[in-house]
Amino acid sequence: MFRPLLVVIGFLFTTSLVAHPLRLSLCEIEYTQSKDLLTVNLKLFLTDVNEAITFDPYSKELAFCQSNEASNAEQLLMEYLNKFFYVKVNGKRVDLKIKSKRLSGEGDNTALWVYFEQSQSERIQDLEIKNAVFTDLFFDQNNIVYIHANGDSKSIMLNKKTKTHQIDF
Repeated sequence: MFRPLLVVIGFLFTTSLVAHPLRLSLCEIEYTQSKDLLTVNLKLFLTDVNEAITFDPYSKELAFCQSNEASNAEQLLMEYLNKFFYVKVNGKRVDLKIKSKRLSGEGDNTALWVYFEQSQSERIQDLEIKNAVFTDLFFDQNNIVYIHANGDSKSIMLNKKTKTHQIDF
């Protein structure tokens, strides 16, 4: 009885060292009417980003946020994101451009944070979000989205089956 339990615990421990335990991304969308500004922040596991773009989770080819970052790293990231991620405000797709990015964490738990800003002078009446990042790679991918607009906050979970969601304000 004790021996099988040790084997299971050992397997769980070594598995957690090999890959991050959850197939998850986080997205936060915030609209600040007083500044006429829409911000979108994405938190993506770096191994998943590398897997999606270079087909190698441990690739050093793109080197995001490092002094030797590939000259086409942002372009490749945006090409991928534009296939699987968008925000529409009042029925119009927002043209997202990377304002900044940074890395946090270490090892397999290293996250790539990507920040977008877009001027948004029109009051938000409805917002549609598509977040299907990495659902092309992982059947169990979940994408949590937090939305803060017009003094209201909502959270949604998107995945392979439910890729988009619309909110009316």
